[in-house]
Amino acid sequence: MTTEINAADLERAGAQLAAESARFAAFGWMRGTSGNLSVVLGRDPLRLAVTASGHDKGELTPADVVLVDGDGAAVSAGKPSAEAELHARVAALTGADAVVHVHTVASVAMGRREPGGIVFRDVEMLKGVGQPAHDVEVVLPVIANSQDMKELGDRLEEARNPRMPAVVVAGHGLYVWGADPRQARHHTEVVEWLLELELSQR
Repeated sequence: MTTEINAADLERAGAQLAAESARFAAFGWMRGTSGNLSVVLGRDPLRLAVTASGHDKGELTPADVVLVDGDGAAVSAGKPSAEAELHARVAALTGADAVVHVHTVASVAMGRREPGGIVFRDVEMLKGVGQPAHDVEVVLPVIANSQDMKELGDRLEEARNPRMPAVVVAGHGLYVWGADPRQARHHTEVVEWLLELELSQR
């Protein structure tokens, strides 16, 4: 059955993403107009609400989102984030219904220090991404950056670790996903905490 998405659906998604963006911006993770968020509104065909390009993420309104298709192309008024295509790729690949992209110092720094992947072990916070706290190594993948979203998506698909709902893009930032915006937020906060811990120990 094809999902029908109306203006009210998009506005509700916009309000939700604006609230999430304001939270991340308050942490300093979406400085300037950096970063972007999305939420899936339908899967037959794939449709996502993505934060609009060029907006201060601490000041978004419910209108500052764009509906995009499975290729990240706009199907409503407005200009979506340049990375909308990657959001759609992550949603299709992982089954997640929400994707967060933030530019944090810890993710960029650790991506440079550990280009082969960042290993976490024996840390209680791993439970926050559904992993055991002890006796198991969990690897957060790191992939090379690209301005070509198809190429970046291919790298993410190849490197993705099903046990870690996130990937670091070297020199760029962190992509995280979840079953809904709340879970994606929690995953983002947990992964960023783990990265900050690793950075503090180096």
